[in-house]
Amino acid sequence: MWFGVNIAKLLATTFIARKMKKYILALLTLTFVLSCKTKSAVQAPISTTTPISSTTEFFNKIKAKPDFQQVKINSRVSVETGNFIPTLDATIYIENGQKVWMNMVAIILNVGRGIATPEGIRGYEKWNRTYIESDFTYLNNLMNVNFIDYNSLQNLLLGRTFIPVNEKDFVLIKNAQGYNLSSTKNLRIENKEKISEYAVSLDYSADFDLMRVNLNETKTGDNLEITYADYEYFENMKMPKNVKIIIKGAKTSQILMENTKFDSSRMDTPYSVPNNYTKTEIR
Repeated sequence: MWFGVNIAKLLATTFIARKMKKYILALLTLTFVLSCKTKSAVQAPISTTTPISSTTEFFNKIKAKPDFQQVKINSRVSVETGNFIPTLDATIYIENGQKVWMNMVAIILNVGRGIATPEGIRGYEKWNRTYIESDFTYLNNLMNVNFIDYNSLQNLLLGRTFIPVNEKDFVLIKNAQGYNLSSTKNLRIENKEKISEYAVSLDYSADFDLMRVNLNETKTGDNLEITYADYEYFENMKMPKNVKIIIKGAKTSQILMENTKFDSSRMDTPYSVPNNYTKTEIR
């Protein structure tokens, strides 16, 4: 994650002044986040009225840590903001718990590169010769949330539960499509003295695949929705082929990502800022 990889502020004024620069860099640092046009529509679950009383097994399933060493993802990424942005070919390389690396190409031109580690994010783009170095506050601002760290970013990209979920704060309902997990009260998250409250809803398939996440910030009305589709088996886990990220704030933006190939081979992930690039200060 990937991952959030736009987005309302994902392609943000705090990053770069020009439109193109703004969206490409945000896309890179979001890890690079990412998403793509969902090929099969995610239907709204048909809710029942009887919550499941025994939820331990369900929570163990959705909170299980991913079992892999590394994965290379080839992806087609597009961003929709009302302005023309070319579709990008991305190579995303994830080493479990260590780093998320992304290289972006438009047509045949390399346009930028980024890397996220538990310490923070770095990225540069070639069109305007600028680079960024930041902690995860930047990504949180882009996505209008306050809980993104390295692990949640990685999980977001892999189609795994990326928000904090505790049994006592949610009600679980079985429905025709699988499961719905909804917060029983506003989820209160404090990060660096910033306190946010969210109304949260998550949908899972009958096989516990994460299908949809919806977070509504109750004070501001900002909304983040991420949908996943077309999971396929990759080694010891399942990976989504399609991811769609929609951020609704002052404006609405979305990132669409089509993951076309998964590979477990290890690869080099070089990262260095070219000479004579200008650092973009994050405020």
